[in-house]
Amino acid sequence: MRINVKVNNENKVFDVEIGEYLLDTLRKNHYISVRKGCDNTSCGVCTVLFDGKPVPSCSLLAVRTDGHEITTVEGIQKEADIISDYFGEEGADQCGFCNPSMALTLYAMKKELIHPTDEEIKKYLVGNLCRCTGYISQHEAIKKYMGDSK
Repeated sequence: MRINVKVNNENKVFDVEIGEYLLDTLRKNHYISVRKGCDNTSCGVCTVLFDGKPVPSCSLLAVRTDGHEITTVEGIQKEADIISDYFGEEGADQCGFCNPSMALTLYAMKKELIHPTDEEIKKYLVGNLCRCTGYISQHEAIKKYMGDSK
C-alpha cells in the first residue's frame, strides 16, 4: 500500500505493509534518529511529532499517517541544537539515546504551554524515559529552555 506523508516538510510516498508501524516505515526509509526501544509505548525513544503532537511511532500504524505531517528531530535541527546546549550546560546529556525524542517532546511542549509549572513539565514528559540520568539536571535544563525566548 502506498501512503503520502509530509516528513520534515518534504512530501514523501512510502510503500507500507498493512499492520506496519510508523517506526519501522521511518527507519527503513533512513530516518534513523527515530530510535527503537521497548516496542510497547513505555519508553518514548521512538517519539515523533504527528501533526505537531508527540506520539510513540512504535504504536502508530503507518497507514494512519497518510495525508498527515510527521516531524523527526532532523525537522527541528536548529531547535534541537538549542535544547542540546541547555542539556550540556546542566550536565544532563549522557548517552544521548533519548535525546531526539526528548527534543521533539520539548519542542511541542514549548509551542503548547506558556511558563509551565514543574508539575506540568513532568506530566508532559511522562512518556519519555532516560535510563542514564536522575532527571534533576534534565529538569533544570528544561525549565531554562522553556523560559528562553530564542
